[in-house]
Amino acid sequence: MFRKRFYYIIQLQYLGFRYHGWQKQPTVNTLQRMVERTIAYVLEHKNFKVLATGRTDAKVSANQTYIELFVDNNPLDIETFFIDFNQNLPQDIKALGIEETDENFNIIQSSKIKEYVYLFSFGEKFHPFCAPFMYNIAENIDILIMQQAARLFEGKHNFRSYCHRPSEKTILEGEILHCEIKKNEKYTANFFPKESYLLQVKGEGFKRNQIRLMMGVLLDLGKGKIDIDFIKKTLDPKAEEIVLEHIVPGSGLILNSVEFK
Repeated sequence: MFRKRFYYIIQLQYLGFRYHGWQKQPTVNTLQRMVERTIAYVLEHKNFKVLATGRTDAKVSANQTYIELFVDNNPLDIETFFIDFNQNLPQDIKALGIEETDENFNIIQSSKIKEYVYLFSFGEKFHPFCAPFMYNIAENIDILIMQQAARLFEGKHNFRSYCHRPSEKTILEGEILHCEIKKNEKYTANFFPKESYLLQVKGEGFKRNQIRLMMGVLLDLGKGKIDIDFIKKTLDPKAEEIVLEHIVPGSGLILNSVEFK
């Protein structure tokens, strides 16, 4: 029997702190699992498929991201589905919008720019309520040298040192369009520290744990454990390979926006 398929793009927002990342896994709770369970409940069938723009890691949040929903046989009543979908999602996941597309759009292969931010503070320990959103460093750090070094990541580089356990098929070359450390004025709450910072990174794609490794090496620089020449060597394809192991917690990382070209 001929199967007719209908295609939709859904914009999502979520707090990732209680989830083991996006991708569905058999023994733990994930964002994909909750989204698919909610869709199945609303549609009252499982004749659908979901693809995401990318797979965020455990505890990583998203201010704006997208999924593509493929529904077989019958089209959605978009307005009704959207309301029911949002009402039945967990309170830490929200749908921001939905629109119909077609078979020519591929959410994975489509060219897009992703912007991530990593929130952090240092010095006095922050309020425990901050834990889902940012990372705290107990000692003082040199923000100025970290800001200087962050710019080194901009441009095309071999990011072999910034890819956790790459496989033989991993493409290590990539381009970062923007990388900056600045005061955090993007996300605020009355229990946040008086002063916090963020690492802002934009690019078309990132390697496994890339931004968390970048943040780790920048913090090591700020603590005086390494110098700026060390970071330059990690980006030099002619230098001896350097394996970085300081991966900061996922809870400070937010997929801030996704822009399709």
